[in-house]
Amino acid sequence: MEQRQLGTNGPWISTIGFGAWAIGGPWAWGWGPQDDRQSIASIQRALDLGISWIDTAPVYGLGKSEQLVGEAIRGHRDEVFIATKCGLVWDQKGRIRNNLRPESIRRECQQSLKRLQVDVIDLYQIHWPDPDTPVEESWGEMVRLREEGLVRYIGVSNFGVDLLERCQRIHPVQSLQPPYSMLHRILYPEVEQKILPWCREHGVGVVAYSPLQNGLLTGKFTRERLNQLPRDDWRRRSEFFQEPFFSRALELVEALQEIARKYGKTVGQLAIAWVLANPAVTSAIVGARRPEQVEENVGGADWSLDPEDLARIDALCQSIFQQDRR
Repeated sequence: MEQRQLGTNGPWISTIGFGAWAIGGPWAWGWGPQDDRQSIASIQRALDLGISWIDTAPVYGLGKSEQLVGEAIRGHRDEVFIATKCGLVWDQKGRIRNNLRPESIRRECQQSLKRLQVDVIDLYQIHWPDPDTPVEESWGEMVRLREEGLVRYIGVSNFGVDLLERCQRIHPVQSLQPPYSMLHRILYPEVEQKILPWCREHGVGVVAYSPLQNGLLTGKFTRERLNQLPRDDWRRRSEFFQEPFFSRALELVEALQEIARKYGKTVGQLAIAWVLANPAVTSAIVGARRPEQVEENVGGADWSLDPEDLARIDALCQSIFQQDRR
């Protein structure tokens, strides 16, 4: 699989990363039960197919995802680049809250090292901003962890340009992990208009998550499937799954079928390739719960859309969602 460099003087990673959110199981925001053997098999299949890095977080399954990643890579540590996060902690009842105090970041790092069964974390990221803690204090602790050799690279997730600039004044940001898909940019155009250009200008790598917009862009999601989701599935509350946006998304997917067929690809593979076509993007994080999903996902790498098809997709999005742009 194609490799791209993550930020200035950073490591080379595959253009698709394995997203380990959903393998956390029931505690992963209502994803539902997950077979641990399937999870481990999915990670190992990803490595076999050329995916060189895994993105996880402590809060995914309240530690479960990191534990499974640690089990899956045992004996293959040198073959995989591991990214995890800090800043979302939970209590004994599983209630999650922000905490980016320096002492909490350090405690989370130590816990992640144990769960992952590694001596160093390759990429350590702040998961979400914490309004109660100055980012300078949080980022300063991240720098110290790097200087002590507990982590190799430090980055952030879900940050806007203002917070990125405040971090950059203290120490270079290696990477940003933002949500990005052809649907996400409809409701949040600032990602394309401000955040990605800033990252490219400043040599900050971008590892985009949700390129398939939580399944909406796979070409397999239907209204019937939405109705069958468990009551506690977080997608039921997501603005992307509310009307009229949901119906317009299905209309876009139908229109994309013809373009995908031209390349012998699925709509999901086309959606991944579309994200990778942005010159600011280093890699796309794509989740999987079963090996066959991994096999489907890798079809989004190592090919590119023609400029006229990229323009055609933009025109489709504009015409279908013109009333939904913010």
